Amino acid sequence: GSSGPLPPLLLVWALAACVARASEITFELPDNAKQCFYEEIAQGTKCTLEFQVITGGHYDVDCRLEDPDGIVLYKEMKKQYDSFTFTTSRNGTYKFCFSNEFSTFTHKTVYFDFQVGEDPPLFPSENRVTALTQMESACVSIHEALKSVIDYQTHFRLREAQGRSRAEDLNTRVAYWSIGEAIILLVVSIGQVFLLKSFFSDKRTTTTRVGS
Repeated sequence: GSSGPLPPLLLVWALAACVARASEITFELPDNAKQCFYEEIAQGTKCTLEFQVITGGHYDVDCRLEDPDGIVLYKEMKKQYDSFTFTTSRNGTYKFCFSNEFSTFTHKTVYFDFQVGEDPPLFPSENRVTALTQMESACVSIHEALKSVIDYQTHFRLREAQGRSRAEDLNTRVAYWSIGEAIILLVVSIGQVFLLKSFFSDKRTTTTRVGS
């Protein structure tokens, strides 16, 4: 859950992620705003929170993680990205918030991945005393490799989105700079025309007076 309403598409992602005990969401964080999420977790569960700011300002955000008693487990200010792993000490609702309250006019796009617990075994008998068969070992290896591929693809997509945002921002600044230079050049050109016209007009008047 969160402290504010989520768009329908993000809500679908959140519900699908909860089934897998992992929340992976990209959301908009307006300026002077704070967004919090909550997760019910059992004691002794290993969790990992990973986040990255994709767009906006200096690509930084405040992050804070609290246990059910309100004890701060993790707190970072103006971080672009980070990862934090912890093991829960008690049952209850854990809360993590992202804050953009230090920014007065720049909104951010934030991605986070909150993983709760370990992945279940691929085979029901994977933890048995006897060794896995060759086929089972191959399946486990392929499964782990595919998980790594998914992680790499996620990070590459985030980098691509961040790079595209930087490029679009730079393109906008260059366009505004070019428009400003064009306006300055136009004003200078018009000013030179009027200045030369005034100069020759004064010279013609002076010549007429001398001749008379």
